[in-house]
Amino acid sequence: MAGDSREQTLSDVTADSQLAKIFAWRRGFNAMHLIDLGIRLGLFQALAEGPDTTARTLAERLGLHARYVEIWCMTAYGFELLDADDEERRFRLAPYVKEILASPAHPRYLGGYVQLGTRFATDDYRLAVEAFRTGATAPFQGRSDEFAQVIAQAAAGVNIMVARKILPGLPGVADKLNAGGALLELGCGTGNLQLQIAKAFPAARCTGVDIDPTGLAAAREAVMRAGLSGRVNIVEGDVASAVAKDAFDVVVMVEVLHEIAQDIRPAVVRGCAGALRTGGWLVVVDETYPSTLLDARHPDFAFPLQTGLEEMIWGNVVPTREEQEKLLKDAGLAGPIDRTLIGAGFTLLTTQK
Repeated sequence: MAGDSREQTLSDVTADSQLAKIFAWRRGFNAMHLIDLGIRLGLFQALAEGPDTTARTLAERLGLHARYVEIWCMTAYGFELLDADDEERRFRLAPYVKEILASPAHPRYLGGYVQLGTRFATDDYRLAVEAFRTGATAPFQGRSDEFAQVIAQAAAGVNIMVARKILPGLPGVADKLNAGGALLELGCGTGNLQLQIAKAFPAARCTGVDIDPTGLAAAREAVMRAGLSGRVNIVEGDVASAVAKDAFDVVVMVEVLHEIAQDIRPAVVRGCAGALRTGGWLVVVDETYPSTLLDARHPDFAFPLQTGLEEMIWGNVVPTREEQEKLLKDAGLAGPIDRTLIGAGFTLLTTQK
């Protein structure tokens, strides 16, 4: 991922080009809130169910103010989220928008990610002014159930990818899990990935461990509702003491490594390594922070940079490649580390014990 130079030369930079960036970013702010409104008011869902409708008809169907819906539709059309005919202005979702913004169960759904910004990051940035002076944080753990659920929705697509594509693609893993093997998830949150894995591998025994009581309560309820209490166990505590050693064929961490406080990361990763049986796989999906200024302007690092800024108030610090690999090696995982860039900026790290 380390990059070639993509910096503009001084002659390429003009006052107008710099102004254009600011206007584009400001437009993006409005686009995110337009999407948030469309999700919360049911506009995307209504258009998915009944396309080719006028704004007035849409407003009547949802019990909304017609002028506001007309402005929303026109703006969404301008953002290319909606399509329409010219004469009657009958609106419909643009290609793939149904999957991305109107279908929460779809792997490509990004509604949760958008709302993580509109509903929570905005308040966190307000706290950041004072935090810059004091170093205070507002940690991920112990927030509202609503926050935990939005976080879960934001990671849903990655979870589906892990359960349906990444795990089956690792040598021997599908055979192990289909034969009743054991999988541990560190940082299971509300339990979404546990359910996905349990459904993908009907014989597998799954354990999720976390320290956030809000997420754990939601996870236990979700497991019970799914009728999976016999195969999915949700545990509170530190991985080194909460689960048995040498007990698991796979240990997964999805969007968790950068959320672990830096001073305890080595011990947590050692705990994960200790939980693995010999030959077992450690699977980490996370972001990789740029190691150099040159990397910081490479497109591969755009998403990790954004995460680093957005989650700074949570106390989260995104590790560099060098830091990631040192953590794994120091935990006793001496085998080769496979590194793959997936999605919009996630790193997949896999290694065997």
